[in-house]
Amino acid sequence: MIYITGDTHGDFTRFSAKRLRRTGMELTKEDYIIICGDFGLCWAKDKTFEYHCKNFAEKPYTILWVQGNHENYDMIGEYPLEEWHGGKARHIIRDKVILLERGQVFEIDGKTFFTFGGASSHDIQGGILDRQTVDFAEQKRRADRNYLPYRILQESWWPQELPTEGELQEGLRNLERYHYEVDYVITHCCASTLQDRINAGTG
Repeated sequence: MIYITGDTHGDFTRFSAKRLRRTGMELTKEDYIIICGDFGLCWAKDKTFEYHCKNFAEKPYTILWVQGNHENYDMIGEYPLEEWHGGKARHIIRDKVILLERGQVFEIDGKTFFTFGGASSHDIQGGILDRQTVDFAEQKRRADRNYLPYRILQESWWPQELPTEGELQEGLRNLERYHYEVDYVITHCCASTLQDRINAGTG
């Protein structure tokens, strides 16, 4: 069975055995949970990361995920690309936590999944600050003073949150192989025009 959920942002309580049982879910090694971005596992290589890796390694099921906009893309990039179920993936925890790369088509449980993670950050009204600039401290003070959310380059924001032209073209090539027909599209955020239609009740 394949289950799909949204952002976790490093809060993995929804995956506890007790919580899953309460919802009538008894997951086995044959099951997958797909997280549609902002997983929050790959943020810093610290004791918290090690704890969660150990915890996920002991789960019977497999976690799959696509990138969101709140990801440490430098850390993700340290894991090599591998072929998995027909597409490119990165094994964060071998056979237990697997990142599904952008523009890929995966065949899982007899279904096809087109994956395209990433999104444009919305919480940057105070700017994307760079510690290497001479006025970093002043920019940070100004944002704090005006209660404006900001992100810091290579610490809490990465330009890789948006796809490259190469990733877009690879996605089109892979979709063409399937005649532009897949069972599911897994992404973090849909187009703004589609969001507007959904919010207006016309999507």
